[in-house]
Formats: sequence, C-alpha cells, structure tokens
Amino acid sequence: MFTKKEQRLRRARQTRIRIANQGIARLVVNRTNLHIYASVISADGAKVLASASSSEAEVVKAIGGSGKGGNVAAATAIGKRIAEKAKAAGVEKVAFDRSGFAFHGRVKALAEAAREAGLQF
Repeated sequence: MFTKKEQRLRRARQTRIRIANQGIARLVVNRTNLHIYASVISADGAKVLASASSSEAEVVKAIGGSGKGGNVAAATAIGKRIAEKAKAAGVEKVAFDRSGFAFHGRVKALAEAAREAGLQF
C-alpha cells in the first residue's frame, strides 16, 4: 500500500521518463499549501533556465500583499511570470511536468496562464 505522497511521486517519475524521451525543456510545477513554484529546466536536466514562485517579493506585491500564495490568483501570476522568464531565456516550447499533481485548480491555472503568455506545450 502506497501513501498519498508515494503515489504522487510514482506518477511524477513516469511522466519524467516520457518527457526525457521528448528531448525538450520541461516546465516543472510544485505546489505546497502555502505557495506554488515553477521552473523551466533544460532538455538534458542539468540547468534551471528560469524559475518563479509565489514567495518572491514582487509576486507577493502583485497578488495583493496578503501573503496568500496558495490560491488560483497566485498560480495565474506565476504562470505569466514563468512564461516571460522562459521567453527571455530563449525557450518557446516546453513539456509540462505537473509532478504527479492533478491537472486541476492551481496547477491548471498556472498552465493556462503560461499558455496565454506565449509558452507552447
């Protein structure tokens, strides 16, 4: 019997194997109860090309300064921010790695905001 965390990590491992075969940069999302984090990692997995999180001072101001980084509004802001940073780093196309989390709620909001801001996946 697997714990909830072990099940999520198992799903994440399977996704990462598929993404590695594609050979393109990946947009990794991690969420906690308080914050949401996003990183763009190079195709070989050796380098972080761009990152954004709801704990950054600029993002906290943008979402109202309430410190609530664990909501859909914060996820949307992070999606836009990571897309801008990725484009500045020269990355247009990524594979979306949701780290085993369900494509729902905050994860979905981040993905849709990144797509609207111009990232392709």
